[in-house]
Amino acid sequence: MQPLTPRQADILGRARQVGRVEVEGLSLQFDVTPQTIRKDLNELCERRLLQRIHGGAIYPSGASNYAYDSRRMLAAEEKRRIGVRAAALIPDNASIMLNIGTTTEQVARALRFREGIMAITNNINVAHILREAPSGEVVIAGGLVRKSDGGIVGEATVDFIRQFKVDYAVIGASAIDLDGTILDYDYREVRVAREIVQHARQTILVADAMKFERNAPVRIAHLSDIDVLVTDHVPPEPIAEICREAQVRIEVAGADTAEDTGEAA
Repeated sequence: MQPLTPRQADILGRARQVGRVEVEGLSLQFDVTPQTIRKDLNELCERRLLQRIHGGAIYPSGASNYAYDSRRMLAAEEKRRIGVRAAALIPDNASIMLNIGTTTEQVARALRFREGIMAITNNINVAHILREAPSGEVVIAGGLVRKSDGGIVGEATVDFIRQFKVDYAVIGASAIDLDGTILDYDYREVRVAREIVQHARQTILVADAMKFERNAPVRIAHLSDIDVLVTDHVPPEPIAEICREAQVRIEVAGADTAEDTGEAA
């Protein structure tokens, strides 16, 4: 899949900010023909990044997630930095569990050449990335493989995860509500994520700033249930306040220093 053009990325960013974009306004803003803008919008909608409406498009939110390949391109550089920052919190020879997600994939990439990592995952993509590691082990859960993203879900997956107690859980999510609720779309995936959190000594949540603006219907956990939030931007104040009260450490990827609101992980 081809990456977004700079104009398409700008259109997507504006739609995310204001919720709706219109052909005529975008045509004037970018000094191109309405036909060119319609083509951009059609491509963004084909990738399920926007939803087409008469005269423009809207930013989707709520009950359905983006296509997995499209999610990889959303905030791609931010996710890479988050992955590097999160991996830096995990020492050599640690045991970890990683769930499904494009950001957890970036954590896996950053861990590839670490020593002695034992990784347990229900994400085929993560397993494929970490199999390149020169040392350590990769253990993949059994269960139903979703064709859309290579995630492994179901009762067998939940039972498999219950066998372990690891040093670190690394989880991604689709949204973080202002009340601190960590959310996702697929209840089957969420059940696995909950077990991963419960069977780890410390939990690292990796989430780009876009997750503070989105909604999703299924509850994974609450921010107070995790130990570290790794993101690319200082969270909105209600979320930052919850982290301070719950002694959740905030690591801002790409910043010179992290905001530390609790004990080190």
